[in-house]
Amino acid sequence: MAAKTKPKTKRARPGLSKEEAEELYARLSENLPDPKTELNYSNPFTLLVAVVLSAQATDKGVNKATERLFEEADTPGAMFALGEEAIREHIKTIGLYRNKAKNVHQLSKKLIEEHGGRVPGNREDLEALPGVGRKTANVVLNEAFGEETIAVDTHIFRVANRTRLAPGHTEREVEERLLRITPDAYLKGAHHWLILHGRYVCKARKPECWRCAIADLCRYPDKTPAPKGKG
Repeated sequence: MAAKTKPKTKRARPGLSKEEAEELYARLSENLPDPKTELNYSNPFTLLVAVVLSAQATDKGVNKATERLFEEADTPGAMFALGEEAIREHIKTIGLYRNKAKNVHQLSKKLIEEHGGRVPGNREDLEALPGVGRKTANVVLNEAFGEETIAVDTHIFRVANRTRLAPGHTEREVEERLLRITPDAYLKGAHHWLILHGRYVCKARKPECWRCAIADLCRYPDKTPAPKGKG
């Protein structure tokens, strides 16, 4: 009888050292000492709505859509009273607007009925709201409540894997590795530093490695050379 073979398990991919990670964050924080989200909001509720709307949409597009919306409704009560159809009209320029309008209307109702019209400051209650997943909850907990969370979106996933700061096969794996390797002093701002770096420097198709502050720490093998006249 043939011996049973053990199923193969995925090994954790090697990443940067703690010392390299600390230097990486030190440089990013030097360039941007006080990082913030680029979504426009005035309170935890408008932040929550903006983040829900930002799925598969740009922050610029969301800000344009919510400018008038938030003038009319910046509380759960006002948003619910506005109605799903009116919400839909305000946000029809962004992707998946029909489903997002429904979620915004229903989460407003749930905040009124179950939380006294306030945005809860804990993950369980946030993730129970329509349209709110782990990434959205992480952003709200970090930005509105000061928790040291890291919301792994497509930009952070790319930066973490390219640099090998926290390589992983899934968003959750990357998030967990980032939380382990990020020094305590940088945990609050890590989400913003990484997402902005991915948005403006470590771009998807053509990273601008020639002007990257962490290029010598990054282990991405195919670094983009500087265009002629730059460098």
